[in-house]
Amino acid sequence: MRQAVEYAGFRPESGARGKVPLAELLASLALATSTLVIATVLSVGKARADVVTNVIDNEAGLFAIALLLGLLFIGIGGLTILSFPHREKNTQS
Repeated sequence: MRQAVEYAGFRPESGARGKVPLAELLASLALATSTLVIATVLSVGKARADVVTNVIDNEAGLFAIALLLGLLFIGIGGLTILSFPHREKNTQS
């Protein structure tokens, strides 16, 4: 017979309480390190090849259409988010 699940969700087990802060610290350090690596790679890539000016010089009309469509999609996404029903926050203490 199965045992009932006392807690369902992201609550750590009783024996793992000391390990959770260490795991969060390691995850934060890994995220910060990967962000620095990505920033370095992108800046080196930008220095080696300036793609945007080449695209604008050769295909200015196509670039303008792509930029306009991108802004249109961003606007539609923003309007969609604004149309969702908002839940009121419970301010009782």
